[in-house]
Amino acid sequence: MQLTAPAAGSAAAVKPTGRRDADGMAVASFILGLVGLLVLNVFLGPIAIALAGAALWRGTARRGRALLGLGLGIADLLVLVAFMQIDSTLSWSF
Repeated sequence: MQLTAPAAGSAAAVKPTGRRDADGMAVASFILGLVGLLVLNVFLGPIAIALAGAALWRGTARRGRALLGLGLGIADLLVLVAFMQIDSTLSWSF
């Protein structure tokens, strides 16, 4: 555990954060897609799709999780459309 910032010339000072960020986006897209099946799917679905696309574009190590997030984001929008057709409204409720 290091409590201070590493020296400017050390190897620990240069850490690639692109993959770590992409992995976080993949996990976030999965979680948002999963939650979006139940609530706020009109907002969480497109966000899950965008995060999954960005994670895949950046080359995430968690490719499966990003693909699941993409699929769940699409499923969110399909659930919204299905319930809108059933209720004949712009939103749905239980």
